[in-house]
Amino acid sequence: MSLPAYTLNLNGRLMDLSTPRVMAIINATPDSFYTSCTSDQDIVRCAVQAAADGADIIDIGGCSTRPGADEVSAEEELRRCIRAAELIRRELPDMPLSVDTFRADVARRMVEDYGVSIINDISGGTMDEQMFQTVADTGAAYILMHMRGTPQTMQQCTDYDDLMADIIDFMQQRVYQLKQLGVHDIIIDPGFGFAKTLEQNYELLNKMHYLHELHLPLLAGLSHKSMLYRLLQTTPDQTLNATTVVNTIALMKGAHILRVHEVRPAVEAVSIIRKLNQSSC
Repeated sequence: MSLPAYTLNLNGRLMDLSTPRVMAIINATPDSFYTSCTSDQDIVRCAVQAAADGADIIDIGGCSTRPGADEVSAEEELRRCIRAAELIRRELPDMPLSVDTFRADVARRMVEDYGVSIINDISGGTMDEQMFQTVADTGAAYILMHMRGTPQTMQQCTDYDDLMADIIDFMQQRVYQLKQLGVHDIIIDPGFGFAKTLEQNYELLNKMHYLHELHLPLLAGLSHKSMLYRLLQTTPDQTLNATTVVNTIALMKGAHILRVHEVRPAVEAVSIIRKLNQSSC
């Protein structure tokens, strides 16, 4: 699938999304469902390896959002994010950074004081009413994700009239609100694994291309998620191959950004799909 010519303004630098990009996950938390970076050495090692493997963006998270995750205070989340950003900036001063947070105060501080250029909000603005204004005030790019409820309740919020229609309706309403505030650098994340059953996740993957009617770049976050290890009756650490398979499918459905734990397999998938698309021209 040939991708539209979207760009993102990241602190005054344009990122071209005509070739899909890879976002590396750095979980500065002790309780992530898959990998955590709890020491300074771990954070630096993971970030440097991600850059060497071809990551275009590093996404820092200081609060686990896995289903049923314990709540973390805003102060602790911010402390973890600041620590990770300072360490990564020291080693990789030019790497675009994203912050994975649903809290407007955390997002604002990371953008204004630590050069973060993307706010990655799992709640799509539903968990902090100040988030959209914060995005507008800071000029950051914004990842608008679909979710119902909270990480503690979302798996009880899976009753949809029509999965894709309901997701698109949610996105259209939120995009309109953001644009009314002057926000233009918006990325759509359909929220795999968030308030969706196993069957709904695969319906979403199969119909992901429907989201192109929103005329915004798409992000796919599928890395090691429960839709893989539950289907295959295994554990998260045994789903790298499955992750690469679904990332490849997402690229074929028109994903512009892959959010992943292991960068190199995703970069290789992008290269293969890009070559495949060139050969069909």
